[in-house]
Amino acid sequence: MSKSEVVELPVLEGESVVPCCPPITAAELSQADAERMAAMFKALSDPVRLRLFSKVASHPGGEACVCDIADVGVSQPTVSHHLKKLREAGLLTCERRGTWVYYQVAPSVVAAMSALLDLRA
Repeated sequence: MSKSEVVELPVLEGESVVPCCPPITAAELSQADAERMAAMFKALSDPVRLRLFSKVASHPGGEACVCDIADVGVSQPTVSHHLKKLREAGLLTCERRGTWVYYQVAPSVVAAMSALLDLRA
């Protein structure tokens, strides 16, 4: 895949896409909402995690085998640690198929993060 190609990510329809909180310009965040969103942004604040998240998000089909995304300049145990942190923050989901684990971006969570930062609201 060339760097100029755009890959469409799957979007969950209906009730599964629920923003956690109103846009930042609409109202002050509650303590619980702020903690939940901070955990997501904190998970993405690490350069290795951001690269892994980007590799999954841009992978054809919207999912990536761990074997396809592990080349980020750190050891395999470190990759596993970072993927675990992204899963714990709710940014990635995973499914084991045989000996491999496939990761997908959690569209509803990314939609919530985007909605929070939407200054047009």
